[in-house]
Amino acid sequence: MSGTILITGSNRGIGLEMCRQFAADGWHVLACCRDLHKAADLRALREEHPNVRLFQLDVTDYGQMAALHKALKHEPIDILLNNAGYYGPKGVSFGKVDRDEWRRVLEANTIAPYMMAETFCDNVAASERRLIAVMSSKVGSIADNSSGGGYIYRSSKTAVNQIVKSLSIDLCDRGISVIALHPGWVKTAMGGPNALISAEESVAGLKKVMLDTRAENSGHFINYDGSEIPW
Repeated sequence: MSGTILITGSNRGIGLEMCRQFAADGWHVLACCRDLHKAADLRALREEHPNVRLFQLDVTDYGQMAALHKALKHEPIDILLNNAGYYGPKGVSFGKVDRDEWRRVLEANTIAPYMMAETFCDNVAASERRLIAVMSSKVGSIADNSSGGGYIYRSSKTAVNQIVKSLSIDLCDRGISVIALHPGWVKTAMGGPNALISAEESVAGLKKVMLDTRAENSGHFINYDGSEIPW
């Protein structure tokens, strides 16, 4: 069964591949990215698939988010995928934390996904699948942290995992499921060339996880291979 999916951060990497795979399956894809003028690959994808629609959206610009909601006000959204994110500076160890960058990362990775859920929950509730998915990361798992460091990015993903858990409870009465996803270590601009899996492999797994999600999976943290990750 096809439907409508809204994907943020669609211009490259996992987001772009997610658009490609869902579009190929006949889904209506609402592809959002911060700068459409620089998104040549995404624009090319739209030329191949008329079921892809492009929207400019900086997820930290809440006025822009409200305008997009107004444009899509009466459109059901089966899957709202919060994929956009910001890694921030790498190699952040104790004593070397940039507070301004930390705030930027928290805005993009934690606050923005919550605001997307708050803004588009009516669209999701009006759909058949009623799923909100948030791209998290295993580095946000407190149970999995055995190496320390990474204060900025780790904390943003730990925090958004808590957002996911609370949303899964608060939106349950509306029939909306909410899950956190780990894409694996993927060969993207963020993951680097030494990563273990391709974007195609990661997205194929994530796509299956989202399409298989039921109410009993809501509030869980799930790996691209379908296994559960401890908080």
